[in-house]
Amino acid sequence: IRENERQSFLDHLAARSVALDAGLMSEVAAIIDGVRARGDRALLEYTTRFDKMELAHLRIGGGDLRRCAESADQRVLSALREAINNVRAFHERQLEQSWTISPAQGIQLGQRITPLDSVGLYVPGGTAAYPSSVVMNVVPAQVAGVERIVVTTPPRTLSENPAVAAALLELGVTEVYAVGGAQAIAALAFGTETIPRV
Repeated sequence: IRENERQSFLDHLAARSVALDAGLMSEVAAIIDGVRARGDRALLEYTTRFDKMELAHLRIGGGDLRRCAESADQRVLSALREAINNVRAFHERQLEQSWTISPAQGIQLGQRITPLDSVGLYVPGGTAAYPSSVVMNVVPAQVAGVERIVVTTPPRTLSENPAVAAALLELGVTEVYAVGGAQAIAALAFGTETIPRV
């Protein structure tokens, strides 16, 4: 590549903005609308289109999760356990408590801290599939007291990155779905036949 072409390309990359990319925003909106209207059928179609996979079901069972985690390196597993303990200790110190005061007769002021009932966490796949994504998102939700933690991740993530599966098992997360991209976020937001909304 000539220097002027290289610089032009770099300038183009630096100037682009996802928020201003009308084509991209239109495609994402269509994906969201598709999931909202067609639920699981749309998720399966998008998986075939984007991930080049045909899935029989969206939920990743405990047996599949364990099989994927089995090939995780033991040194990585040991480091994961240490990371989980460190992240948990840190977030436990951040935990706020409910409180009330009575500044005068019949007056009560305060703050009530309550966890969300459920949260959806997206774990990227491909070259961005890190067990740390699991730890740094699941542990704070657990510390906060969230009862239902749902994870979505592209279909190949757990088989290609066994440490991600191991992190999910170490943290006791069992509601995991093989769904990636904008369609995963839409499923978490609106719910489908298989994935109850968060």
